[in-house]
Amino acid sequence: MRKVKADPKGVLTGAHYLDGDFAIAEGGLAAGCRFFAGYPITPSTETAERFSERIPFVGGIFIQMEDEIASITALIGASWGGQKVMTVTSGPGFSLMQENIGLAVMMETPLVIANVQRGGPSTGLPTLTGQSDMMQAKFGSHGDYEIIALSPDSPQECFDLTIKAFNLAETFRVPVFVMTDECVGHMHEKVIIPPADEIEIIERKWYQGPKDKYLPYKPDKDLVPFMVKAGDGYRFHTTGLTHDERGYPVLNAEVQDWCVHHLVDKIRKNAHKIIELQEDQIDNAEVVVVSYGITSRVAIRAVQLARKAGIKVGTMRMITVWPFPEKRIKELAGKIKAFVVPEINLGQIGREVERCAFGQAPVIGVTHCGGWVHDPEDILKAIKEAVR
Repeated sequence: MRKVKADPKGVLTGAHYLDGDFAIAEGGLAAGCRFFAGYPITPSTETAERFSERIPFVGGIFIQMEDEIASITALIGASWGGQKVMTVTSGPGFSLMQENIGLAVMMETPLVIANVQRGGPSTGLPTLTGQSDMMQAKFGSHGDYEIIALSPDSPQECFDLTIKAFNLAETFRVPVFVMTDECVGHMHEKVIIPPADEIEIIERKWYQGPKDKYLPYKPDKDLVPFMVKAGDGYRFHTTGLTHDERGYPVLNAEVQDWCVHHLVDKIRKNAHKIIELQEDQIDNAEVVVVSYGITSRVAIRAVQLARKAGIKVGTMRMITVWPFPEKRIKELAGKIKAFVVPEINLGQIGREVERCAFGQAPVIGVTHCGGWVHDPEDILKAIKEAVR
């Protein structure tokens, strides 16, 4: 995997006052995204608008598609054409993309999807916040597979983590999700965009061997196959069917076992390289607050109040939500009295924490259905309950 510097044409350097949606667009451009296909949907439309304004100046293409199904289909094609690609959506659009997310997984297609979450289900709360797509990000398409999902808690991280999302997508040939939310998406803060020569970009692992020897699904030593650009003279086949190393369909249990295990293993066996957590005062903590996205920022006040009250409370902010930090949760579960998990859904990630804790520590969820952020007092109440 080749590390290069960002293209200076795509980087709007310096300090800017941006909302999270705009920062996602700037991160995508800085990462080298030169193809965007999407469909407007609240509260993510500002990202598409920013792309439509900026991408022509860096030689890229913006297409407003007829719907989200067409959008992700276009991404898959453009990615195999050699481009770095992304789209942006929210809950209902994310649902429409799920079948072709599975196709992208099976074809091992690098792409980035930003999901600015809102309250659901269905049309739900188009203009109000939510975190209710977290399990859909992991299990939304059918079959067994692995993806990567990141969760920014600020406009600055919307920029930074979008770049990271592209680097991970290119490294592991997999769809990567930036799971933000309406609050972070519409929050305006200072965003520092460094010069292009300070931004590290991962270049796709291109095949350099004889054209007649290329196998699009032969794993390399890191379990990730090489890619080529469609149209560059390589004869290859790719499909959503169960396939062998050549990309040709082979419909039997033996090849299914090899194919699916490969899709899963290239992420699971590299999880230690992918997972990023931000921890504070974990050592000797009696309670650990596990959070992500906008809820992490709200939890800060509750933790401050708890510490003033003499409670030993640590925090774990999941920057990477998928793959899930199972090992770290298991390590902590045997040392603390309880986990507290605030989230703007009815316990999607909390149940994962509970699964990984395996009964060694109780999990206290602080949940609601969306439309508003937590009252820090509710999180504080849960922390106090944990140490009784």
